[in-house]
Amino acid sequence: MADSPHFKAPSAEKPGISPANRSLERGIDILRAFRPGSALLGNGEIAERTGLSKSTVSRLTQTLVAAGLLQLEPGTRVYRLAPLVLSLAHAMRTGSRVLTVAAPLMRATAEKHKINVGLAAPDQDEMVYLESIRYNRRPSLRTVVSGQRVPIELTSLGRAYLSCAPDSQKLKLLEHFKKLRNKQWPKLKAEIETADAQVKKFGFCIASWQPEVIALATPIEVGNQIYALNISVSSDEDATKLANELAPVLMELRTKVETALIFAE
Repeated sequence: MADSPHFKAPSAEKPGISPANRSLERGIDILRAFRPGSALLGNGEIAERTGLSKSTVSRLTQTLVAAGLLQLEPGTRVYRLAPLVLSLAHAMRTGSRVLTVAAPLMRATAEKHKINVGLAAPDQDEMVYLESIRYNRRPSLRTVVSGQRVPIELTSLGRAYLSCAPDSQKLKLLEHFKKLRNKQWPKLKAEIETADAQVKKFGFCIASWQPEVIALATPIEVGNQIYALNISVSSDEDATKLANELAPVLMELRTKVETALIFAE
């Protein structure tokens, strides 16, 4: 996972020919360390999560506080994300052409079929939900909201993305997962290969990484960006039967989104 200090997740391909700014990259790694359930972090915890030295973390957290991206909790030595981060997220959501086009169509599909619909994009070794609309009647043990992260290697969203990811990025991710998952890797590798074959043959893949949750996902390519669209339900019904029922719904939604994006250009 991205928060493992032992295996740093591969980054996206860098455009241009100028060398990467290491200080900036490390500052962003520090921001990535903050997650739900880890809203308050000290320099030691950040160092452990990022693999950076404590002296580097100390210098960069001070810079991030001065820049308005982190706040130092009064009377403590721990930090939290600052309001500016939420402002940046709002700017991203309101400025996303894909979200503007896809969200109304996703909501209509979720409401009509009483299912959950999500749209996600890759970030290092995880998928980040850009939108999550929940209409499945049966309650789930897990609530999914915009901004939430899920593992690429375990989920329908991630496996759909991998099926279309650039070869260089896909190879880096697979090597990362091999190290990260260790003894689980042979089974996971086979599941990822099956999902890849499903996408190539049917346009979507199936995964059930949580008990009694069936999810189908399909990739959507917009320019040089790959997104993944999924639908899911919480059910104890037969997985194959559910997948056969949900697949046409997912593929119809994908077609609607792709068509709307063409006319939105």
